[in-house]
Amino acid sequence: MNTKNLVLMALLVGVGAALYLMIPGFSGGIKPDFMLTMMFIGIILFPKASHVFLLALTTGVISGLFSTFPAGFIPNVVDKFVTAFVFFAVVVALKQFTSKLPIVIILAGLGTFLSGVTFLSIAIFVFRVDVGIPFSGLVLGAVLPAVAMNAIAFFFIFPIVTKLVKRSKFETALTSS
Repeated sequence: MNTKNLVLMALLVGVGAALYLMIPGFSGGIKPDFMLTMMFIGIILFPKASHVFLLALTTGVISGLFSTFPAGFIPNVVDKFVTAFVFFAVVVALKQFTSKLPIVIILAGLGTFLSGVTFLSIAIFVFRVDVGIPFSGLVLGAVLPAVAMNAIAFFFIFPIVTKLVKRSKFETALTSS
């Protein structure tokens, strides 16, 4: 692994963590996870299994540590791994389209939806967490707004990061295509 790539991934995770901490929890303690946005950008820039593993591990642990959802640590870690590797598989399959903003925004929205449903499924059905709101209510009241917020954030953040990466001469999947 290239040290420059590790530093950029760490910066993405750090920005995601700062955004994650600033957003308050709602609908039973769920909060939009902007760390997902940064993880998705990292996967698009560095589509290698070892990079995806590191991004999933760090975003999962940090999201879990700062989760406002009851018993949210393990569901966060598991959901980040599932989401990261599914997103990675889709990015690899659609690699010729990953430089197109509308496509990656849709992918980020779908990835956020997958993450939210995976997180809730593990928390509610495996750990039996009861927040007083049914699963469908949490999907409608928390996951869908998070999908919209992450898609909007991705719309603004992704072009900025890609321009910075191209200017700084990082070797990424976007600069080599």
